[in-house]
Amino acid sequence: MKISKIILGVIACISLASCSNDSPKSEKAPVYEESWESLSKNNKEPEWFADAKLGIYFHWGPYCVPAYGNEWYPRWMYMKDPEGWGKGIYEYHKKTYGDNFDYHDFIPMFKAEKFDASEWVDLFEKAGAKFAGPVAQHHDGFAMWNSNINMWNSKDMGPERDVLGEIFAELEKRDMKTIATFHHARNLQRYSSDSLQWGGWNSHFPYNPNYATSSTNDSLKYLYGNIDSAEFNEYWLAQIKEVVEGYNPDMIWFDAWLDEIPESYRIKMVATMFNNGVNNGQEPLVMYKQHDLPRNVGVLDMEQAGMTEMSPDYWMTDITISNESWSYIQGQTYKTLDMLLRNMIDVWSKKGIVLLNVSPTAEGVINEQQQKVLMELGDWLSEYGEAVYNTRTHNIFGYGIAEIKEGFQGEGQSATQHFTANDIRFTKSKDGKTLYVFFLGMPQANTEIELEHILSDNNKVINYVSLLGSNYEPIWKQEGEILKFTTPDTDEMNSIATILKVEFE
Repeated sequence: MKISKIILGVIACISLASCSNDSPKSEKAPVYEESWESLSKNNKEPEWFADAKLGIYFHWGPYCVPAYGNEWYPRWMYMKDPEGWGKGIYEYHKKTYGDNFDYHDFIPMFKAEKFDASEWVDLFEKAGAKFAGPVAQHHDGFAMWNSNINMWNSKDMGPERDVLGEIFAELEKRDMKTIATFHHARNLQRYSSDSLQWGGWNSHFPYNPNYATSSTNDSLKYLYGNIDSAEFNEYWLAQIKEVVEGYNPDMIWFDAWLDEIPESYRIKMVATMFNNGVNNGQEPLVMYKQHDLPRNVGVLDMEQAGMTEMSPDYWMTDITISNESWSYIQGQTYKTLDMLLRNMIDVWSKKGIVLLNVSPTAEGVINEQQQKVLMELGDWLSEYGEAVYNTRTHNIFGYGIAEIKEGFQGEGQSATQHFTANDIRFTKSKDGKTLYVFFLGMPQANTEIELEHILSDNNKVINYVSLLGSNYEPIWKQEGEILKFTTPDTDEMNSIATILKVEFE
C-alpha cells in the first residue's frame, strides 16, 4: 500500500490546497462568497437541467465482489444480528470467506476486467439519458477516481482504472452533462463503545475492537473512518474539492447524512462547486436530500420517491432499475419498463428530474436484463420524447384514481406507484402552445373520453389534436373547457402511455 501517498494527501487535506489531478490552474476571483446568502444567488434551475429530464448513474465498487444482500454489505458483514435488510449477510460472509476476511480484502478482487467506458456511455445515451456519472464514493470509503487524497481509490488499487475520469471523458465526447455522487459523509466512526456497535446509524462501519473496523493502522484507519472528526471533515471536503477541480462535474449529488458535516464545511463545499463551475463556463448544481442544504441553494433529491403535488422548484428523484440492492447482487430482479416509465412521467409532470441507477457486476458488465430495460426506455423516448425533453409543466400536473402511497423518505409518494389509463398527466412545450396529455396505460378502444383542465389563461381555443406515434387522426371537439375525443383501435395506442398532442391557436 502506498503509505507515503496517503500521508501527503492528508497534508493536502489539512491545508485545503487544490487536489486536482490536472496541472495547476490560474486562480480566478471567486464569484460566490462562503455564505448561504451569496450561494443562493446561483441559478439552480438552468435551462439545460429543465430540458434534460433523465440522467443515469451506477453503484459500483468492491461491494460488488460478494454480490450478496445489498450495497451495504461492508457494514452488515461485521454485524451478527442486524434487523431488516442486513439479515443473513454476516452468516453468509463467514461461511463463504471465513473468519479473517475483511472488507479491504475484497479490493484486489475488484478487477473490472470487462469495464468499457465507451460501451457504458453508449448505452446510457441510447437509453435517452442527457447526463450521467458514477457513484464517486459510496459509504465504504473507496474512491472511484484517481485520487491523491484517498489512497483507497480505483486507480491505485483494484481495477487500477480512473473510473470517473474515463466515464466523464466519454460523456464529454457526446456533449452530455456530468454528475458525481458522494455518500462518504457517513464514513467517520462516530461512536466507539461496544454497547453501540450494533446501533450507531451515523457511522457506516460498526465499531468492534476485534475487527479491522476499529483499526488505527496508518492506512486502514482512513478506509474504516477511525480518525479524529476535525481531520475527517478536512478529508471529506478535500476529496470533493479534488473531484470538482480535477474533473469539472456539472452536478454533484449527496446522499443522506450530509447533515453530519459541520455547516461551515458544507458552505465551503458548495462555494467550491459553484465558483469552479462558473469560472469554467458551466451552470453548476448541487443536489441534497432531506433538509441538509438550504432549498434556495441546492436541488432537493428524494430517494425512490416522488411529489404528491406540483413542486414550485425543480427537484430530483433517484430510482433504481433493480428491485432489491442498488448494486449488483446474485439473483437480482428488475422493474418492468411500464412501472419505471409511468412513474417517470409522473415525476416529469410535477417539475421533477429522474436519476436512474444501474448495477454493473464486479467484472464491469451491465447485464442483459438491465440493458433490455434501458434499450426499451430509449426506444420509447425516441418515439415519444417530444412530450418529455425540453418541456415544462402545465398549470396542474394531472389527475386520476391512483392510490398514493408514501415514499421511502416519508416526504412524498412511492416511486413504484401503480397507474392506469384513468390517471392523466400533463407536460407542455416551452412556448406554451402545445399540451401533451399522457394516459398512464391504454384507454379502452373506440370510446369517447372527456378531458378536463386542458385550457389555461393563455390558451382558450384548441386548434388541433393528434396522437403521438400514430398517423391516426382522432375525432375530437371542444365543448367549453372540455376536450372530447374518440380513442382509436388498440394497435394505434401505446400500452405504456398513450399521448395526445393538443395544439392551441
